[in-house]
Amino acid sequence: MLSFRNRLFYTIKPLIPRTIQIYLRRNIIQRKRGLYADVWPVDKKAGRPPEGWQGWPDGKKFALILTHDIDTAKGHEKCYNLVNLEKQLGFRSSFNFVPERYKVSPELRRYLKESMFGIGVHGLRHDGKYYKSRKFFQERAVRINHYLKEWGSVGFSSPSMLRNLDWLHDLNIEYDVSTFDTDPFEPQHDGVGSIFPFRVTHPSNNKGYVELPYTLPQDFTLFVLMQEKGIEIWKKKLDWIAEKGGMALLITHPDYMNFDGTNSGNEEYPVEYYIEFLEYIKTKYEGQYWHALPRDMAQYWVNTKK
Repeated sequence: MLSFRNRLFYTIKPLIPRTIQIYLRRNIIQRKRGLYADVWPVDKKAGRPPEGWQGWPDGKKFALILTHDIDTAKGHEKCYNLVNLEKQLGFRSSFNFVPERYKVSPELRRYLKESMFGIGVHGLRHDGKYYKSRKFFQERAVRINHYLKEWGSVGFSSPSMLRNLDWLHDLNIEYDVSTFDTDPFEPQHDGVGSIFPFRVTHPSNNKGYVELPYTLPQDFTLFVLMQEKGIEIWKKKLDWIAEKGGMALLITHPDYMNFDGTNSGNEEYPVEYYIEFLEYIKTKYEGQYWHALPRDMAQYWVNTKK
């Protein structure tokens, strides 16, 4: 269940102007940043491979997964730009939509599938209330499962990384992206301490799902809250993951990407940062990484961990 602090925050959040929310979060994160320098962006303990680890397909050095959480209608409008950008650079990704916060275009979903991209469900309404009680989550799980089936999706991503991994068994999923190796700046800030996937087995059967922790800092944290002006932290973390042979999983948000070069404002960053990072991956690690969609990773992990 949610902590009292998180329940209180998500209760009063709609009453706080967005600009004030950002201002407060920036101040908090800047005060906390120095306290966690030993475990963020790199927690060295997270680099240990799982027991019996046999490596990635075709002997690749590390794995790469790109995902996007589309939080708002504004982000939804930018999805075509992002898909086409990635296609031009030779990458694929998975897009996670909030089905009851804005209209999710059937045409966009069709375009993603035709382009061999992935689709996931990113909560239901993005209001932080999913885990306030077991009964409440079960009620929402019915609706989430409806969209999973309608969209032909097998993946879930929890808004704000709030989670209860045991409750997620109520969802008809093969994978979940609601955890991280290390991120002390998230509301529910306990990390899983690993840059590798892991199975979450159902207590009464052997089905369960595969948990895919994100292992690269989210764009919102870096460029909106921390106001970083470059991608050095992304590169540093990627290099460490590659060295350890782990899974580099990145969550970005088209909501906060600026595609037209105008004034980025309070909650946007230049899309060139993301382009630069993809080009860095291609240039430095050409032929060395297994580039997979989340569903591919889940299937691989299940098959190799039987």
